[in-house]
Amino acid sequence: MKQRRKAIQFFFIVIIFLLGVTLSCSKKVAPEPVSQSQLLLGTACRITLYDKQDGEIFIKGFDRIKEIEERMDFHTTGSEIAQINQRGYLEPVKVSRDTFLVIERSLEMAKVSGGAFDPTVGPLVEAWGIGGDNPRRPDQTEIDALLKLVDSSKVILNPESLTVRLLIEGMKLDLGGIAKGYAADEVAKVLRENSVNSAIINLGGNVLTVGVKPDGSSWRIGIQNPHSERGGHVMIVNVDSKTVVTSGPYERYAEIDGIIYHHILDTKSGYPVVTNLLSVTIITDESIYADALSTSVYSLGLIEGMDLINSLEGVEAVFIDNNDTIYLSKGFAEGLYPYTISDPQFKIGKIE
Repeated sequence: MKQRRKAIQFFFIVIIFLLGVTLSCSKKVAPEPVSQSQLLLGTACRITLYDKQDGEIFIKGFDRIKEIEERMDFHTTGSEIAQINQRGYLEPVKVSRDTFLVIERSLEMAKVSGGAFDPTVGPLVEAWGIGGDNPRRPDQTEIDALLKLVDSSKVILNPESLTVRLLIEGMKLDLGGIAKGYAADEVAKVLRENSVNSAIINLGGNVLTVGVKPDGSSWRIGIQNPHSERGGHVMIVNVDSKTVVTSGPYERYAEIDGIIYHHILDTKSGYPVVTNLLSVTIITDESIYADALSTSVYSLGLIEGMDLINSLEGVEAVFIDNNDTIYLSKGFAEGLYPYTISDPQFKIGKIE
């Protein structure tokens, strides 16, 4: 009887031991995230991998960004955009599929936004020079002349030959408001092709999340505090496989004759946009879409901008005005993206 009891005790001890071993072996320990950064597209670009630690993946990701920069940089004389701006009025200019696609999407966004976003804003961007070494305020006569060159309907695309033609002499394309978004989307493709299922891509505030965290939980992305340096946030939003892109005047500006001018230009007046908004953040699937939309909606202002966002499927937005009031698109009220306010200085408001 005693031997039987000992045998039973031994049996249960063995079972408990085996269960412990099985559970400890089945519990996956996520690796520590690894990050790398490079200065590209005029900003700090950072890739963080959460489920893989392969240096080759970083090389591939940054090489893709460099490729896009070399093709679309407004200020580089050898870029495809520069070639269009130099020769596009004289003859169709053949470009890569990358550049053609981004120009095509930028023209679509010009229609969606009613011209608030327009890739032909290049002559005005060049004249103001905000963010460059020699910013200046053009006089009214110059601005009036340059405004005649801002017309996205005068850009002719040929999808068969991948060529771009400009119909007005002096027109110039600038993809600065959309190229970062495209680059983020392309880096995400590179990561997925290399079996990365959990990562964050941050191209100067253009954030794109790949998958979810290794433990299966959502990413918690901070919305930039427009009053503080990059890194401070006013609210945190939970997202899975989404892009979060913010535009605001604090990103790039210049002081000229004692007056601060920011880089987001009004395509109708030729001057920096005048609005009571401090920032607009877009949440959606594609970063190229979010990049252009954030600029568009900031330019449109709170009322028109909110109407546009609420008319689009799969797009939500966070508006912050100069009274430190946060306005949220309808998807937040429906609980689409859980959020928390992280700075008590800011409060949620409603559009009356």
